[in-house]
Amino acid sequence: MTELKFWNTLTRDRQEFKPIDPDNVRMYVCGPTVYDFAHIGNARPVIVFDVLFRLLRHVYGEDHVTYVRNITDVDDKINARALRDYPDLPLNEAIAKVTEKTADRFHKDAAALGCLPPTHEPRATAHIDGMVTMIQTLIDKGNAYVTTGREGREVLFAVGSMPDYGKLSNRKLEDQQAGARIAVEDHKRNPADFVLWKESAADEPGWDGSFTEDGKTVTIHGRPGWHIECSVMSEHHLGQTFDIHGGGLDLIFPHHENEIAQSCCAHGNDRMANLWMHNGFLQVEGKKMSKSDGNFVTIAELLETDKFGGRKWPGEVLRLAMLMTHYREPIDFSVKRLEEAEAIINRWADVALGVNTSGHSLEQIRPLYDDLNTPLLIAEMQRLYKAAKSGDQEAQISFKLGLQLLGLESIEYLSQSVANLVDNESQNAIQSRIDQRLKLIAEKHWGEADKLRDELLTQGIQLKDGKDPETGERVTTWEVKR
Repeated sequence: MTELKFWNTLTRDRQEFKPIDPDNVRMYVCGPTVYDFAHIGNARPVIVFDVLFRLLRHVYGEDHVTYVRNITDVDDKINARALRDYPDLPLNEAIAKVTEKTADRFHKDAAALGCLPPTHEPRATAHIDGMVTMIQTLIDKGNAYVTTGREGREVLFAVGSMPDYGKLSNRKLEDQQAGARIAVEDHKRNPADFVLWKESAADEPGWDGSFTEDGKTVTIHGRPGWHIECSVMSEHHLGQTFDIHGGGLDLIFPHHENEIAQSCCAHGNDRMANLWMHNGFLQVEGKKMSKSDGNFVTIAELLETDKFGGRKWPGEVLRLAMLMTHYREPIDFSVKRLEEAEAIINRWADVALGVNTSGHSLEQIRPLYDDLNTPLLIAEMQRLYKAAKSGDQEAQISFKLGLQLLGLESIEYLSQSVANLVDNESQNAIQSRIDQRLKLIAEKHWGEADKLRDELLTQGIQLKDGKDPETGERVTTWEVKR
């Protein structure tokens, strides 16, 4: 069996991956809270863990990997967005409109980025009963308690009841207590205690949760805290302990830390997941992404508008631009990076491979086995491209397998669809027009060059300009515009 090694946030070292059950490798990744369209930072974990999903399927078999990515469809941000966007509707109807619209857009974006659908995609609202049950278990074990805060009754997790709370983020509980505003949170036993269930106002969505403590039962019409949702959904689909839990660095604390606390205390385990993987942060054009700086951009805007760089960007270009940086390193997402990725895509797109990769696990794709090293694999793919184009069969297999694992199959499909839709004579004629246009550009006859490009577009042929990553020279490829 192929040896995989990944960095484990929990143990702070790179270790060999040994699944609990090789016949059912199990992975959970935190998905979107569907109150707004996903931004480009949200795209990174979707892409990163899709590559990991593909790698695990390649190593262990497609039917032996279970990938769960949830949808959070109950959250105060969703309530606020529903009130803002649909003020004339009853809140529950408004919430349904927001979550349906946002989830549909997320699925469209993920597909455009070349991501496979997860095995299961549970919604938080479908697991309310499970959350109430787990919360009651935590109360019974002395890890949670019912109290009354400024906004009504709550059930809180008692962090002091878990001796090793903070092991994922490497935060000591006593350090978190220092400087805490205890007076503001005087209904808590410890300032770090967090919400498992909170009461809803009359005009807020909620469910009846009955909780018994010290022989007294109280029914709280309320809604779950954020952290309990993932603990319950992951257990439902993957069991009490599973192989991999993933997400962005921003989720380590408090979200993932609190998931561990809830799950381990409820089940009496020392682990929720054996391996914790986190992707690095993303900034845009050298700055932290923010609406105030004008560099906040959604995936939908990148795909469908000219907001970023004055043009639309294909999904495969966005995907490759992400994978050109190691998943644990920070990314500076820029127009220059997208142009570099597009140049590679344009170059690779002229190779159509009808080879079968089934059963192959070649040395050339091994960079992924070592902590998902996509930049090293991309560099290897550049070398394989030349050999594959010249007819080297082993290189063709490796190149195609690399495309599949990187999630860039659309490059090959594009090449094949062009070959199927346009006969050889027409392809030669198109190439002749492209060569003519390149000559006009070299002679700085810009107007005539643009005219040729527009003429081809009216015939359904769309040109793509880029630079050869090795020579820096202009490269023009084309596709049938469907």
